[in-house]
Amino acid sequence: EIEMTMNLDGRNVLVVGLARTGEATAAFLLRRGARVTVTESKSRAELGSKAETWVRRGVTLEAGGHTPAAFLEADLIIPSPGVPRLPEIAAARDRGIPVWSEIELASRFLKGSIVGLTGTNGKSTTTTLLHRILKDAGRPAFLAGNIGTPLISFVDRSRDDHLYVTEISSFQLEYIHAFRARLALVLNLSGNHLDWHGTMDDYAAAKAKLVLGQKAGDAAVLNREDARVWAWKEAAVSDVFAFSGKRPVRRGAFVRDGWVVVRDGGEERRILPVSEIKLPGLHNRENVLAAAAAARILGVAPSRIRASVRGFRGLEHRLEPVATVRGVSFINDSKATTVDATLKALAGFTRPVVLILGGKDKGSDFRPLRKAVRRGVKAVVLVGSAREKIREALAGTVPLLEAETYPEVVRAARAAAAPGDIVLLAPACTSWDMFRDFEERGRVFKREVRRLARRKG
Repeated sequence: EIEMTMNLDGRNVLVVGLARTGEATAAFLLRRGARVTVTESKSRAELGSKAETWVRRGVTLEAGGHTPAAFLEADLIIPSPGVPRLPEIAAARDRGIPVWSEIELASRFLKGSIVGLTGTNGKSTTTTLLHRILKDAGRPAFLAGNIGTPLISFVDRSRDDHLYVTEISSFQLEYIHAFRARLALVLNLSGNHLDWHGTMDDYAAAKAKLVLGQKAGDAAVLNREDARVWAWKEAAVSDVFAFSGKRPVRRGAFVRDGWVVVRDGGEERRILPVSEIKLPGLHNRENVLAAAAAARILGVAPSRIRASVRGFRGLEHRLEPVATVRGVSFINDSKATTVDATLKALAGFTRPVVLILGGKDKGSDFRPLRKAVRRGVKAVVLVGSAREKIREALAGTVPLLEAETYPEVVRAARAAAAPGDIVLLAPACTSWDMFRDFEERGRVFKREVRRLARRKG
């Protein structure tokens, strides 16, 4: 099976899903002479001109649903990230047809080293920061995976000295086999995508493959304070480093006397004062610790790491300050699509918060928000299809307001806030009931906040 893809010429390969990763995969396969079929749940009309473009390029397109035959006749199946666990995929696997994620296919052909990063929260911020540190230090580093360009798009121009800093999801890890990260970072693990993985154990097992697929001489950076993640060190054959926001570690990164410190056995280096980290919230301090440990493993000097971290203000839609309107600070954390991400966002603030919650529920339990809401939130604005479920979960905590549209959301939040307060969009839900993605939701929120700011002068 492993040898099979070294020559894709004439092979029947099925790509499931024609979003960004599916398109990059189809292009790669066509260049290598494969016979490519794409199966897509959207109709041809929904796909628009994209459908005709790919048919002209030589792809066989099955739109508007999946047929079992397309799966059973394939020599290899590549599901795009986030494609549901289709019964057709399970049936093909039972027949012994290999099912690989795009990163698995890419890794068979890619030159250079993969720095793979996963976790429930903080992936995008940490991946971007580590990439920036490496670029600033003059290393040939590329941002890949879920946040950058699909890994497969780099294959043809990859070189042995390249570093591919790759954000990897549990969906992609589910379908890896020989994929190997020379350096793996695991930030944390909490209940997420359980509508897809089924159980927390299955979700954790997918994430663990990133570390357990490593070889001797590779390195892993694991969260010392996440018991489930830290336990993987027992089975790992790679060199394991830790990061901890709570205690010193023997090998890895921690905070001492207000400084980020990286230690490897006897050698200890101070990297930068915590006060120079521009990103709000304790969880962002942990993201910096993970990135600093990884950068030191890759040989970047402490002074270089310090300069890059000092200049890093974070990403759009991740605890992003939008505007202050009459003393009320509006923060856009539209990327907080899980309960855990919302809890982490709330933990970063000491001022009273008006919290905006709601969107499309992905099987989450919202009751863990009760304690945090009681402690630091003065009112909640509910929006979207999950609002009834959230209302039940938070009943009896603080005033629960409702809004139908985002202009109403912003007005209601502003009315509930006093000067000195924070209005925080950290919805604990996906955006798919009202928006294309969390980015669109964040941009609409920011647009409405700026309209409010203009009206208030």
